[in-house]
Amino acid sequence: MNLSRIEQNGILCAVVESDAIVISDPQSALDVLMTAKYDVGTKNIVIDKNLIVEEFFVLSTGLAGEILQKYINYGGRIAIYGDYSGYTSKPLRDFIYESNQGKSVFFVSTKEEAVRMLTQ
Repeated sequence: MNLSRIEQNGILCAVVESDAIVISDPQSALDVLMTAKYDVGTKNIVIDKNLIVEEFFVLSTGLAGEILQKYINYGGRIAIYGDYSGYTSKPLRDFIYESNQGKSVFFVSTKEEAVRMLTQ
């Protein structure tokens, strides 16, 4: 895993880059957040959805709730970008919609949009 820095509007984001899944459970998600905090100096995480285990997007597993609760508890914010058109679950679509109305968790299409959501 590599983290790159992007700064917009005076707000710093850590962009996660990897050839493999980096978030597979709550502990690995917390590891990403803490690495960003100490190595980049931010708790704003931008990550491609392909770097998150697919079970995250099956709400009945509870994984998304556990991971996102950890981020909120530790003051982290995350923007997950990618193509969500293949998901037909109404609960997931509702979850994505509701998350995007808040200030801590965003599901968007592009990396640029993810950075923008965290730096507004």
